[in-house]
Amino acid sequence: MTIHKEGFRIIGVSTLLYCLINVFSFYFLSSSLPIISWLIFLLTTGLFVFIISFFRIPRRDMTINENAIIAPADGKVVAIEEVQADEYFTDKRIQVSIFMSPLNVHVNRNPVSGEVAYSQYHKGKYLVAWHPKSSTENERHTVVYRKEGKELLVKQIAGALAKRIINYLQPGMNVKQTDEMGFIRFGSRVDLLLPLDAKVLVKIGDKPKGGVTVVAEW
Repeated sequence: MTIHKEGFRIIGVSTLLYCLINVFSFYFLSSSLPIISWLIFLLTTGLFVFIISFFRIPRRDMTINENAIIAPADGKVVAIEEVQADEYFTDKRIQVSIFMSPLNVHVNRNPVSGEVAYSQYHKGKYLVAWHPKSSTENERHTVVYRKEGKELLVKQIAGALAKRIINYLQPGMNVKQTDEMGFIRFGSRVDLLLPLDAKVLVKIGDKPKGGVTVVAEW
């Protein structure tokens, strides 16, 4: 397991605060209020471990398959439905939504190889990620991949806790399946808009792994 580059600054600041808080606590409280001092230590240690864990990149054998659409994120499948596209596309699409809790790995990966046809950031609200309107009203970043005449849209969507969406892709780039497309901090959601003739291989409640699980075939 390694630590994602997006976490270096936050982990550095957290380490400094963790040390300062606990040095202060043990120096001023350990003799008179030892229980309080130990509670502070346990709480700050738990929070510190959580922050490090949030930015983890686990070792995985990635799935490379030119006919497959790979999960762009870890999480839980919370929606599979036919929707009317409201950005880039004007037709109907199959939407597969993956909810990412704060405990999930938050690296986002390219579901397919191909050309980046569209990449656009949108300011917005911070509704809970499972809210039906989060896909259109929350802060989000939309990417469209083009491969052999077929196109696939992916939305990184902020949640109530996610305050920064990071995306590394620009229009015209050629990208590889399962390479990093971006990162979202502290709980969020990723939507895929698939062609209607795509064969969806997951169901609601499934827990895909980013870069590993085949979500659909086209």
